[in-house]
Amino acid sequence: MNKPRLLKARLNSVAVAAAITVLSGCSFIPKYERPAAPVATQWPGGPITETPGQKAAPDVPWQDFFRDARLQQLIGTALANNRDLRVAVLNIEQARAQYRIQRADLFPTVGIGASGSRVPNSSGGITSTYSAGFTVSSWELDFFGRIASLKEAALAQYLATEEGRKATQISLIASVANAYLNLLADDELLAITRQTLATREDSGKLSQLRFDNGVASELDLRQAQSLTESARATLAEQLRQRAVDQNALTLLVGQPPTGDATGNAVAGTGLAGTQFMNDLPVGLPSEVLINRPDIRQAEQLLLANNANIGAARAAFFPQVSLTAGIGSGGSHLSDLFKSGSYGWTFAPQIVMPIFDAGRNQANLDSVRAGRDIAQAQYEKAIQTAFSEVADALAGRANLGEQLRAQQAQADAEAVRFKLSDLRYRNGVASYLDLLDAQRSLFTAQQAVVQVRLAQLQNQVNLYKTLGGGWTEPAGTAAASPKP
Repeated sequence: MNKPRLLKARLNSVAVAAAITVLSGCSFIPKYERPAAPVATQWPGGPITETPGQKAAPDVPWQDFFRDARLQQLIGTALANNRDLRVAVLNIEQARAQYRIQRADLFPTVGIGASGSRVPNSSGGITSTYSAGFTVSSWELDFFGRIASLKEAALAQYLATEEGRKATQISLIASVANAYLNLLADDELLAITRQTLATREDSGKLSQLRFDNGVASELDLRQAQSLTESARATLAEQLRQRAVDQNALTLLVGQPPTGDATGNAVAGTGLAGTQFMNDLPVGLPSEVLINRPDIRQAEQLLLANNANIGAARAAFFPQVSLTAGIGSGGSHLSDLFKSGSYGWTFAPQIVMPIFDAGRNQANLDSVRAGRDIAQAQYEKAIQTAFSEVADALAGRANLGEQLRAQQAQADAEAVRFKLSDLRYRNGVASYLDLLDAQRSLFTAQQAVVQVRLAQLQNQVNLYKTLGGGWTEPAGTAAASPKP
């Protein structure tokens, strides 16, 4: 070969190599642009004044936010035993494995193989062929980025499961805290009902004595009996509700709570006597949306669907695959690996879609629709998060005043009941006035507990909706896959 031809051949080789390099970097994934958040830039009611230097909710570990030792014990047990959280962690492992499977398609599969065949020939004998060596089977050269797009989609799915685990943990912590507060409220309500029942039983005994002595009418007696049985029915209902709430907490924790963690020891502080949680700054909506794992999860799913479009577009272009092998062959097994028995095969294949009855176009339309669905779900996640935080802020702004007014009413009803009881025992007031005072006091005392419970649970929900509660459990950090 003369020098001009040799130079021309080398230039052609360089051109082919450059073309392959360019095509290998080709991607049909649409450029991703984060959709605009379909919410206001401020919370309802305008900007919120915050104390400078306060940590944002996602930066406050749940151990620092919840101050009650029994509650901390319950949350720690739940994080170790809850099955929903365990499933979320296993979903990460599965998604990571799927990503590694998809990434492996970018590389050839090299194996060691051996084969043999014996077929009759035209001369009446048998022709034997044996071979053994290294093989590369159907390796697709990803010129148009189909496999790379699927790899990007799998990576986004993996990252979405990571965010899903964080969202699951945040939800679990809030659920345990709310269930624990429910138990404490149940015990306070039980204490109020038992005290009310005892008071009504005393009043009933007095009514019975007055009736026996002809001082009171049977109407007064029956009213006292009715009110006493009403308190017993309320007590039975509250005992049932406490058992239900206890079972709910057990399900969340993953095992029966032990010791004081059951919330039985209301004697002493209860809901009113302990500061269960610290105050939190709120910040701007944009900051909250960044910190919410469920929103980041929805965005990763949007990115996965966006990457699938690149794979669907690449299906319109030729698929090039390569099968090759190198090894030894012969007509007898003993001939393998002898001198002169070595050889190789190289079998590239290119398939260009010409007619597929619209399959590729339908697949592209399908993944585009999937991307649009994922975008709508992402926007809905933002709107839901905004609404949840706004609701919690409304509760924080108004439940304090509601509790103050409710407590003032209960105090007034307590004084009224004492005066009514005193007047009745001295024959100044009717028994109907005493019954009405008893009912009003009981209702007001129950309302105080319920409003205080709502206020505390609203603090829990605000912490949750602001993205607080996520900390990496010791020893469970999932290693991110390499891109």
